[in-house]
Amino acid sequence: MDTEIFEQLEQRLGAVHARQRLGIESDGEQRVFGGGLNFFHPENWYSAHALIAYALKLSGLYWLGRRNTLDIQVRRNEVAIDGLPRAFDGFRLLHLSDLHADLNPPAMQALAETVAMLDYDLCVMTGDYRAQTFGPFEPALDALASLTTQLSAPIYGVFGNHDSIRMLPGLEALGVQMLLNEQVVMRRGGAEIHLIGIDDAHYYRVDNVAAAAADVPFESVSILLSHTPEIYRQAAHAGFDLMLCGHTHGGQICLPGGVPLTLDAKCPRYMGRGAWRYGPLQGYTSAGAGTCIVPVRLNCPPEVTVHTLRRRS
Repeated sequence: MDTEIFEQLEQRLGAVHARQRLGIESDGEQRVFGGGLNFFHPENWYSAHALIAYALKLSGLYWLGRRNTLDIQVRRNEVAIDGLPRAFDGFRLLHLSDLHADLNPPAMQALAETVAMLDYDLCVMTGDYRAQTFGPFEPALDALASLTTQLSAPIYGVFGNHDSIRMLPGLEALGVQMLLNEQVVMRRGGAEIHLIGIDDAHYYRVDNVAAAAADVPFESVSILLSHTPEIYRQAAHAGFDLMLCGHTHGGQICLPGGVPLTLDAKCPRYMGRGAWRYGPLQGYTSAGAGTCIVPVRLNCPPEVTVHTLRRRS
């Protein structure tokens, strides 16, 4: 275990969290079967990636799907929240997810051009910054460097199942403040709301909602960033008003009508893409701006989302 990064993470996260995350990463490549919330993890089955691309090329869909990755949609989502301070009525959050920045450079260029034209108050990123789940991460950081120059501060992020915790210093050097079972207070016009972020819950299982929200008053408006929607029950019963997440890619390769073949997530299918509700919790699962396994999208365009908070009358 790298002593320097361990000491840095131990000071930031505590010894247990640092040992867990680094220890699981040091076990080697992530498993195809077992580990995490799901039993099957297709993103870790690297021998199948070329086969999937070959099958798509034989079908004639590969290059269409490749072009589709550049057609990034800007979604708009209004969220009405009880008790939202008047100062935050109209507050806008730009939500990016699942960039896998080193897999498809032209898509990252299209993304940078798209976000440069948007107006928002805060940017949040819900994980999966690199393409593979192990190995070098510097190419992903290099690809992200160009994107972050087009984003307006402040920027907050959480890690996903593709990310190494060793990426923390590099991401924060790019201006992305990572929230690892941590929270920050956003203030505006004398009012405040809370933004909470948890570490990956899908594969690494190092999320700790209770610790992350320990200092958040229960009556305060709070927004949770999670890579995956799979912790929807914990989020709802912890009293969060809104959860923003990704991971599913909306299916990425879907049947006509946007019906996903798989979501790779242990949650109800209605939570696989877009806005949803579970009890009092409102949620939004981004279809993601990048691609996983193969740089192809079919019947499921890439997206960024601008969430506008509204005070419920």
